[in-house]
Amino acid sequence: MKISVPVSKGIESFFGTRDENIRLMERNLGVRTFLRHDNLEIDGEDSAVERARQIFEDYLSLQKEGHAISNADLNNFMRVVTVEDQTTLRNLYLSGRQRSFGKKILAPKTVNQRRYVEAIEKYDLTFGIGPAGTGKTYLAVAMAVSALLNKQVSRIVLTRPAVEAGEKLGFLPGTLQEKIDPYLRPLYDALFDMIEADKVEKLLEKNTIEVAPIAFMRGRTLNDSYIIVDESQNCTHEQMKMILTRLGFNSKMVVTGDITQIDLPGGKRSGLIEAAEVLKDVEGVGFILFDDKDVVRHSLVQRIVRAYETYSEKTGLGRQMMLKLDEPVPASAAVASIAPGAPVELPEA
Repeated sequence: MKISVPVSKGIESFFGTRDENIRLMERNLGVRTFLRHDNLEIDGEDSAVERARQIFEDYLSLQKEGHAISNADLNNFMRVVTVEDQTTLRNLYLSGRQRSFGKKILAPKTVNQRRYVEAIEKYDLTFGIGPAGTGKTYLAVAMAVSALLNKQVSRIVLTRPAVEAGEKLGFLPGTLQEKIDPYLRPLYDALFDMIEADKVEKLLEKNTIEVAPIAFMRGRTLNDSYIIVDESQNCTHEQMKMILTRLGFNSKMVVTGDITQIDLPGGKRSGLIEAAEVLKDVEGVGFILFDDKDVVRHSLVQRIVRAYETYSEKTGLGRQMMLKLDEPVPASAAVASIAPGAPVELPEA
């Protein structure tokens, strides 16, 4: 089937840098496109051609309505709409409404990022599990900053296990805070992105924002707090149980982790994997599972994540996180959340 769709001025932005967006659509849908003067010809299977036409017309209509979609955002949207039949470019763009997070104005870039933000708003305990670059920590910090500035909570607590990533750093010089800061730097980076540097320093001095390793959480009850547990795949069973039970009144907790990057020594089992199995039936707990389509870093990162997943499947070094539900559901819905009673398969640590 071949169709011809009229184009208008400004269509260059749809093609993207070095035609990366149109090539992505061709590759994922299995179609071929040809730009002929004032028309775009699309050739391929009927359903694929119709899908490509819908994506293209959605973009043109959004453009006519005055919506300016950056190339980076459009590329992220294209990764989703070219593989998710039930998701349209229009709905994906409009549903990912922009939100103000301190000095940043952000909008979720993928379906799962949107569901992640919605789950954090809905549940007091949310798990965000998936590969690097999916925005798990960044969005969690953004939501925490928003809650603090809107006086929904009185403080933010950012914590993660102080585990080295496969190398020994030895004894670090300086005070206790200076020794642990290198492990917590990613959390500081996200904070400084949301709030002015001088304001962050003042909030840290007043302990309105607290950044500390998980070992410092024992024995505490965190009331009126927004707690983010980052890199939780490196929590042991004891650490995970301890930090989850710190949740106090009027508090929210977001637990993030990537089960493909476990750095625990001696073959210890990840507390994150265990928590997903233990808490899958607990009411009030939300799970969002990200995959390579949600990676919003350099496009090469997405391909790297996919390559490692394929390698792990072939060699048996690990298994993909999967959901087994009673009835088949679209991929986008399957990764969205874990319903009570839905078993979770995770790789052994």
